[in-house]
Amino acid sequence: MNILVLGAGQLARMMSLEAAPLNLNIRAYDVGTKQVVHPLTLQSFEQTLEDAIAFVDVITCEFEHIPDDVLTLCCDSGKFFPGKAAIKAGGDRSIEKALLDKTGVPSAPYKLITEKQHLVDSVSLLGLPLVIKTCQAGYDGKGQWRLKSVEQIDTIWAEMAEFIKAGTEAFPHSIIAEKMIPFDREVSVIGARDKAGNIAIYPVTENQHTNGVLTLSLAAEIDLNVQQQAIDAFNKLSEKMDYVGVLAIEFFDVGGQLMVNEIAPRVHNSGHWTQQGTVCSQFENHMRAVAGLPLGDTQLQKVSAMINVLGQASISKQVLSISDVKSHWYGKAQRIGRKMGHINVSAESNSALANKLLQLADILPEEDYPGVKSTALRLIES
Repeated sequence: MNILVLGAGQLARMMSLEAAPLNLNIRAYDVGTKQVVHPLTLQSFEQTLEDAIAFVDVITCEFEHIPDDVLTLCCDSGKFFPGKAAIKAGGDRSIEKALLDKTGVPSAPYKLITEKQHLVDSVSLLGLPLVIKTCQAGYDGKGQWRLKSVEQIDTIWAEMAEFIKAGTEAFPHSIIAEKMIPFDREVSVIGARDKAGNIAIYPVTENQHTNGVLTLSLAAEIDLNVQQQAIDAFNKLSEKMDYVGVLAIEFFDVGGQLMVNEIAPRVHNSGHWTQQGTVCSQFENHMRAVAGLPLGDTQLQKVSAMINVLGQASISKQVLSISDVKSHWYGKAQRIGRKMGHINVSAESNSALANKLLQLADILPEEDYPGVKSTALRLIES
């Protein structure tokens, strides 16, 4: 079977690596260069997007910010999964919020903003402080503001107005103000849904962010009530969208109660640990789902952590001297803050994982890999 992935980055690369043993052949469409390429070698195929759509049996994606003409063309073929509604929800916070409201899945109270008075009104409606996010084109902490006092309104509105003005009649720009939630931690759940509606869900993962970017994810024992809330949210949202493929949902954990932060209609950074921590990774399960194959086992086989490699020229070879540690390199041009790769580490118990993380902390500088040592110490105490 031939599959086209919209996007030619590291997620398409990892899908391809998991697809090959299933006899699934992957090509990727780089929406920037408008070239069809091999996701591993980046070899260019002499195909237009239309040629590629005709050639493949299935189309999927590695990111949600897909140009509308490309998305429409793929959806019209009847081959695209997870579906247009899911991509639209993942790429526009206003659509995402409407979906959460319709399904009754809890999220932070909000107000949609398209003019300055809406921002002023949101202070009265929601109180201070506020988290303000662009509805379109925001990721990894970009396109966000914190409104802590009314004195900031004029300054922040000037920046917001530029974003709104950049929209068009066909593709308007908008902004959402959310009540700031005093959460205990951020968690996420990754799950897969196939074409028949069968669902397989991975254990809830605890995530740590630095400057708005994910730096470490931990998959260990989780409260059953928290896991059930995540499962319920996944079931409601995936069924409402008639979703096919892997879906990620990020939550705020507020005293044991989950509130959705955002959804991602694709394989997700916080699920990279599944490559070593489970029998069937998120990448393999996504390929299985869109190809019409049975879903694989999502049970936690080993306590696991994923450490992002941000802006580094390479991953230290020393990490491979530690048992059950694997490095994954993306082959991208180095840039400050860019996701260059990740490190997965797994163990039979929390204490064993803590020991491995302490060994990694001796190799990986804290300023480049925040949270590795503190996570280890917390596991020892638990």
